[in-house]
Amino acid sequence: MENCELRIECCRYSGAVHIYCSGIGGIGLSAYAALMRSFGHTVSGSDRTESDLMQDLRKQGIAVSTVQDGSGIPHDCDLFVYTEALSENHPERIAAAARGIRMLSYFAALGELSAPYVVIAVAGTHGKSSTTGMLAKILVDAGKDPTVVVGTKLPDLGGRNFRRGKGNIFLLEACEYRRSFHFLSPDIAVVTTVDGDHFDYFASVDDYREAFVEFVKKLPAEGAVILHGNDTDVLRMAKQAEKSIVDADREKLPMLSIPGLHMRQNAQLALAAASHIGIDRESALHSLEGYRGAWRRMERVGSFSGIPVIDDYGHHPREIRATLQAMRERYVKERIVCVFQPHTHDRTVKLYREFTSAFSDADLVLIPGIYEARREQDAATVDVVRFAKDIAEHSTVECQAFASIADTEKQLRTEILQSGDVLLVMGAGDITDLARRMTQ
Repeated sequence: MENCELRIECCRYSGAVHIYCSGIGGIGLSAYAALMRSFGHTVSGSDRTESDLMQDLRKQGIAVSTVQDGSGIPHDCDLFVYTEALSENHPERIAAAARGIRMLSYFAALGELSAPYVVIAVAGTHGKSSTTGMLAKILVDAGKDPTVVVGTKLPDLGGRNFRRGKGNIFLLEACEYRRSFHFLSPDIAVVTTVDGDHFDYFASVDDYREAFVEFVKKLPAEGAVILHGNDTDVLRMAKQAEKSIVDADREKLPMLSIPGLHMRQNAQLALAAASHIGIDRESALHSLEGYRGAWRRMERVGSFSGIPVIDDYGHHPREIRATLQAMRERYVKERIVCVFQPHTHDRTVKLYREFTSAFSDADLVLIPGIYEARREQDAATVDVVRFAKDIAEHSTVECQAFASIADTEKQLRTEILQSGDVLLVMGAGDITDLARRMTQ
C-alpha cells in the first residue's frame, strides 16, 4: 500500500454515500464523521447537547442537530453509525432499524475504514490519548503523512481530534469499553497499562485483561505489541497472546516540555513504536521535545485572580496519582486545590480503596458529587460525605464534600482560593465546565 488515497469508497459502497452519526458530539464519533466528510461523503448527525466539537463539525460542512427523535435521519441515508452509549431502544436506532438502514457501532465503522491501512492501535487503561498524540507528531514530522483518530483534541493536529493523511499508516486510539477494539485489525499494538476499568461492563479485572489478550491476538504473524516490560500485568497479557514483544523500557526516558513521569513513560512507548517502524531515533526524540500536550490533559485553561486553572480528564486512581505527581513536579511550592468529580458510582465502588489513597500530592481535595454517566446501570450508590472522609484519612489530606458543582464553584470563588494556589479540576464528566467558568 504505497499510496493510501484509499477510501472514497467505504463500508461496502462505491462512490459517495450519506452517513448519519448518532452521538456525533462524542470525541470518537466526531473524528470519524469529520474524516468521512473529508473523503467526500455526505455526513450529518445528532447529539443531545451542544458542544465545541459540534460547532466545529458544522464549520466542516456537517449538518448537526440536537433533535434525536428519529425524524432527523435523512431519507437518503446509506449508513447509520451510532455511539456505544446509545441504547438499543433509543429513538434513532429504532427508526434506522425500521427503515432497514445499515447500522454500525462507531468502532465497527472505524474498523472498516481503517482496515486497508497499516493500523497502529494504541490501547490501555491510561495514557492512550497522550501516547497517540506523541506518536502522531513523530509520524507527521518524519513525513509518514498518517491518518489519525485520537480521543482528545491536539494542538499538533490544529486543535482537532483527527487528521486525514495520504500515507499508508492509520494511527488510532483503541477503546476497550464493551470490547470495542475487537472490531479493529491492528498491525502494531501499543498497550500502555491493563489496570482494570469499566466495571459496569467487565465482570472483573481478569475479564478486563482477557479482552486485551483477545485484542493482541488479532495481530498478524509479523505484528508486534509494544509495552513496558517492567509492567508485569501487561507483559503477562502479551505473553498469553503469544505475539512478538517490543519492550519500551529499553529506551531511556525522553525529555519533554510537559511534566510528569507518566508522560515520559508514554513517550517511551511512542519512541519504541517509531523505532520499530524504522523512524530515526534522533528525529523522534526531537519531535517529542516539541510535543505540546492535549486537551484536558493537564491543560492550563486560564487563571482566576492570578491563580492557574488546570483541567484534566483523569478519573481512575492511577491517573489521579500520576497527574498530581506531575502537578507537584511543576508547582513545587503552591497549594494544590484539587476538585475531583468521580465518574459513575460503580467505578468508584469497585476502586474505592485505590481512590481514597490517590490524593496525597494535593493540599486540599473537593468532591462536588458523582457524575452519573450511566446511572441506570450503576448497581451501587456512593456516600459522597463518607467518601470525602475516607480520602482525608487514607491520603492524609484535607477533603470536603459539596452538594453540587455550583456549590463548589461558589465556595472556590468566595472562601477557598487564595494567592499562591493552583486549581486542578479533574474528571471525565461535566466538571470540565467548572474549569472554563472559573477563568471567566
